[in-house]
Amino acid sequence: MSADIDLSTLISLAEEPSSEKRRELLRQVTDLFFQSPTAQKPREHALFDDVLDILTREMETQVRAELAERLAFHTSPPNTVLRRLALDKIEVAGSVLSRSPALSEDLLLEVARDRGQGHLRAISGRAGLTEAISDVLVDRGDDTTLGVLLRNQDAPLSRTAAEAVVDRAIANPDLHESLIRRRSMPIDLLNEMYFVVEQRLRDQILARNGAMSPAEVQEALSVSRKKLAIQDGALPPDFAETEILIRKMRAENKITPTVLASFLRFGERTRFLVAFAEMTDLDFETARRITDNKQIDALAVVCKAADFDKSLFLTITVLILEDGEGMGKAQKYAHLYTSLTKETAQRTLRFWRLRREAGEIAA
Repeated sequence: MSADIDLSTLISLAEEPSSEKRRELLRQVTDLFFQSPTAQKPREHALFDDVLDILTREMETQVRAELAERLAFHTSPPNTVLRRLALDKIEVAGSVLSRSPALSEDLLLEVARDRGQGHLRAISGRAGLTEAISDVLVDRGDDTTLGVLLRNQDAPLSRTAAEAVVDRAIANPDLHESLIRRRSMPIDLLNEMYFVVEQRLRDQILARNGAMSPAEVQEALSVSRKKLAIQDGALPPDFAETEILIRKMRAENKITPTVLASFLRFGERTRFLVAFAEMTDLDFETARRITDNKQIDALAVVCKAADFDKSLFLTITVLILEDGEGMGKAQKYAHLYTSLTKETAQRTLRFWRLRREAGEIAA
């Protein structure tokens, strides 16, 4: 068969009613695709895609599976055919879902959201997963699928997905070993499993604990405390995701005075409190208490210590008081802020932090 054969000729052959002839043509066209040096040129690539798509529509499952197996290793297979195969029944789709490097994140997400557990398991074991795909797999996958995902050490899990996995694994011993052996599982979540797994897995958790640096231990404890605080209602339910967002925005220099004030102005209270605490090196609870109790003198101390502009301090004051009282007493608050030195404010803030760490500040 010549690589120069025109599209109309190939399509007419592809419409041949004989199943046996169509199968033979499919084999020949596939061979030609792999062998032809021109197959990767846009025009020729599109030609192969059109013909293979027509040929595969009514082929038997075994034939489609054979084609999928061959295309699974190709770095630039015909896109339309690849998509058709990925969305096919699992006997066909399995090889491309588990191995094809050409599948896009969007297509994998489409399959993961729409197809059954066989498709989800094939995706769970592949390389190159993203957190977005893993989130869908954790949300839709049964425990068998979850086990495949956990054993895929390269599959990233978001914090939310990791917590969901632990919640399910606590009730399912079949997931214990896969979870404990997962190298990237956060240490605080591993320790939540300690009292439900068998002794040999407990030993592995202890070994992980012993290998951690003091800084890693502190970070793990901090994350764990925040999770418990959210569960107990001490922190708002959107705290964790908000903290990630604010830290990202701050790293990109997107937390300006205008943005900070807009959080409060438009009722995005958790965003304001997290951003305010981050920018002033204050703990969340103290920031919340100052805001909730409308403690403007304390607000002045924090803003002055952080070197906020007076206009920002006054804007926050007015928004916290809400009822117009702040605007009416703006001059008083402006004088309070002006008369306070930065050194005094910073020293006062250090004492507040020491007292809170010692547990002496009432909540």
